[in-house]
Amino acid sequence: MPSSSLLTGFPGFIGRRLVRHLLDADKRAQIVALVEPRMLDAAHDAAAEIGPKRIEIVPGDISERRLGLDAATWARLTADVRVVYHLAAIYDLAVPEELAQRVNVDGTGNVLEFCLAAKKLDRHVYISTAYVAGWRSGVVYEHELVMGQEFKNHYESTKFQAEVWVRQTMDRVPTTILRPAIVVGDSQTGETQKFDGPYYLLRAISQAARQGRLPIQIGRSGSTFNVVPVDFVVRAIAAAGADPATAGETLHLVDPNPVTTRELVELFSQHYSGRAPRGKLPPALAQNALRFAPIRKLFSNTPAQSIAYLNHPVTFDTRRAVDLLGPHGLTPPPFSSYVAPMVEFFRTNEDDPALAPKTAV
Repeated sequence: MPSSSLLTGFPGFIGRRLVRHLLDADKRAQIVALVEPRMLDAAHDAAAEIGPKRIEIVPGDISERRLGLDAATWARLTADVRVVYHLAAIYDLAVPEELAQRVNVDGTGNVLEFCLAAKKLDRHVYISTAYVAGWRSGVVYEHELVMGQEFKNHYESTKFQAEVWVRQTMDRVPTTILRPAIVVGDSQTGETQKFDGPYYLLRAISQAARQGRLPIQIGRSGSTFNVVPVDFVVRAIAAAGADPATAGETLHLVDPNPVTTRELVELFSQHYSGRAPRGKLPPALAQNALRFAPIRKLFSNTPAQSIAYLNHPVTFDTRRAVDLLGPHGLTPPPFSSYVAPMVEFFRTNEDDPALAPKTAV
C-alpha cells in the first residue's frame, strides 16, 4: 500500500490520536504503523475504528535491527516513506535499566538506521521528553542537552541517551525534536488511557474522601509541576512534522506558566471533593516514606519515583516553540482551564481496571 508516513507507538495513547489527526487533516495521507507482535490485535482494532483503508499495520520491533522487518518490507518502506514519527518508548518511571536501554536507546538507534536509509525522507519527528534535563534546576532552554546533569530514573537517562544519538544524525536526517512535559488527558473531555503521573494524587484524594479524611498537601509547595493535555501535544506533533521551519529544531511542548505543586493539589482537591487539603507532608519525608508499602497504600500506591517531580524546582523555556508553533495557533491551555474535565473523567472511571497504571510502549 503506498504510504507517506511511518509511525511507531501505535495504538498507544498519543499514537492513536496522532494517526486520527493526520488522516483527518489530509484526506490523501497514508500511515504505516510499525507494531510489535503482542499489540497487533489492539492495533488492528484501532485501525478499523479510525480508517482501515488508510492505515497499514506492519509487524515489527524497534528493539531489533532493521526494525525486525523482512528484506522486502524494509526495501518497500525505505523507498516510500517521507515522514517518520517516532513515539514508541518505555514511559514507566520504575522501568529496569536493561529494558529502558533496549527500547528507548537501541530502539531509537534502529529507527535512525531506517531514516538514514529512507530515500525520500522529508522529516524525522522524534518525541523526546522535557525531563532529559534530569535533576537540573532553574530554567532549561530548548537548545541545551548535555549539561553534566544526573537523572531521577532510568526513563530519563535513556531518553537523554536517545536524544544525544538523534542529535548526532541531524546533519544527515532532517529532524525535529519535541520535548513534551507530563502528558495528561484531553483538555475538552478529560479522556486518558491510564491513570498514572498526577493521577496518583487524584487517587490519594479519592481515597481520603472515601475514608472521610481531608487530603494532605504533598510535595514542595513552590516547585512547578508541568503538564500538557494530549490534544495539544498531538496537534503540535502534526504541525511540527509538516512545517519546513521546524527542521533542525528542538521544541519544548510544555506549559509556559505551570502550576506549583501546591496549586496542583489544591485544584485537584477542590474539584474532586470541594475541600481544601489540610496539613502537609514534608518533601523529604514523602520521598522516603513511599519506599514502604504501608505508606504507599495510604497514598493509593503512589510510586516513590513520582514524588521527585513534585519536589523539583525547574522550568522550561519555550521561545522556539512559541516562535514556530504560535503561527499554527498552538499554545498549551492553562491547567486551570481543563482541570475540571480531567477530574470528572477520573471520577467517572477511577475504578476501571483498564485505566490502571501500566508500562506503556
